[in-house]
Amino acid sequence: MAEWTSAVGPAQLARQLNAQQPRPAGPGTRKPPAYRALADGIRLLVLEGRVPVAARLPAERELALALSVSRTTVAAAYEALRAEGFLESRRGAGSWTAVPAGNPLPARGLEPLPPESLGSMIDLGCASLPAPEPWLTRGFQGALEELPPYAHTHGDYPAGLPALRQMLADRYTERGIPTMPEQIMVTTGAMGAIDAICHLFAGRGERIAVESPSYANILQLMREAGARLVPVAMSEGLEGWDLPRWRQVLRDAAPRLAYVVADFHNPTGALADEDRRRAMVDASRSAGTVLVVDETMTELYLEEGLDMPRPVCAFDPAGSTVLTVGSASKAFWAGMRIGWVRAAPDVIRSLVAARAYADLGTPVLEQLGVNWLMRTGGWEEAVALRRTQALENRDALVTAVRRELPDWEFEVPRGGLTLWVRTGGLSGSRLAEVGERVGVRVPSGPRFGVDGAFEGYVRLPFTVAGPVADEAAVRLAAAARLVRAGASAGSGESLRTFVA
Repeated sequence: MAEWTSAVGPAQLARQLNAQQPRPAGPGTRKPPAYRALADGIRLLVLEGRVPVAARLPAERELALALSVSRTTVAAAYEALRAEGFLESRRGAGSWTAVPAGNPLPARGLEPLPPESLGSMIDLGCASLPAPEPWLTRGFQGALEELPPYAHTHGDYPAGLPALRQMLADRYTERGIPTMPEQIMVTTGAMGAIDAICHLFAGRGERIAVESPSYANILQLMREAGARLVPVAMSEGLEGWDLPRWRQVLRDAAPRLAYVVADFHNPTGALADEDRRRAMVDASRSAGTVLVVDETMTELYLEEGLDMPRPVCAFDPAGSTVLTVGSASKAFWAGMRIGWVRAAPDVIRSLVAARAYADLGTPVLEQLGVNWLMRTGGWEEAVALRRTQALENRDALVTAVRRELPDWEFEVPRGGLTLWVRTGGLSGSRLAEVGERVGVRVPSGPRFGVDGAFEGYVRLPFTVAGPVADEAAVRLAAAARLVRAGASAGSGESLRTFVA
């Protein structure tokens, strides 16, 4: 990184360091020097993503006061981190966190497995479930019946089919968000929506604030668009956004866009409450940042009686700050590549105009299928089936992982499709590598961070149940044993070894 993009205050960093659990020393093991313990603590925070990469650290004197240690201790710790590639400094700009060269982001783990591999490999890489039949077939049958009038046209609808735009607008209105069809653009999946937004609002070199961790495919899309990602660490567990950090980043880094997942965040499963939503909109508006809200998991609440908060756009009645992205891919089926954007009419017009140089429009038949499902009530029945499947899978996976890997840590989300797991000190990248050898495919934590963070995590989706979930946990446990034993090639088999 050429320079820092966010900052960590001395009191905040001291709290995070003091909250770390000390590792038990083995027989005859000497206690490390104070500077070494401090350097190791900061490095672990970076690798776990709790301190973002490219975050400016406090000045030596400030941190020394906050920790009640000597300035010499902090200076020595910073120097050790610089020598190891975890800190960069420049006169007049201070020091900021980094990850050493030679630790590239893993390139695999989220792409669907080819069909010929499904028999021998348990795929925990792709957070998608099979289609909710018979509703997929019924949806396309209904679409084929309604296709003839459209077949007599050119078939290009850059803003989406008028009937589906009206349907989506009505659904927002039913949720308490008055919406006109002119505020909707239908896209080719949520990825298509966010790609269009990034190209319109954030040209090459522009800053985009992102949750840390965040959805890996979106991070990669933004990187390839030339954006400079500014990570903002999530609160611990399932609390969601850390508002003081967000306010600081929005104020100091002034990103053009911010991308967030408020409903059953991917990968952590966190659900932001209404106070956080209101505060985030206010902070974004004050900073002049456009807030892109990904609602692809909104309908996947898994517990009866869960009182879902209002959509984030409910706190932006003027429509000047929030752009909402939705999709059929998670709630219904990944093969149904229909997404949408809800925004102010002038923004939609700009997105539609820019789209002429991209994909021209979204397939008509799939739009008709989604519209048929939503109009007839088939959508609600299909999503209810999806919730039942995901709940059963979640509970089976949680039980199996707790049984086979009792030292792995996670909190069980109340919705969504993913479990964010701390791997007991093991390297997530090594687990992903060794896992494929023993027949289980899992994405490592660094896929969901910026520049190598979250090495001590993996993401487990709710895509398997029953005996398959049990076998997946058995294979993960086998991979963990091999990593601990140093079976994988190269060094860094465990996070504890890597940071020691």
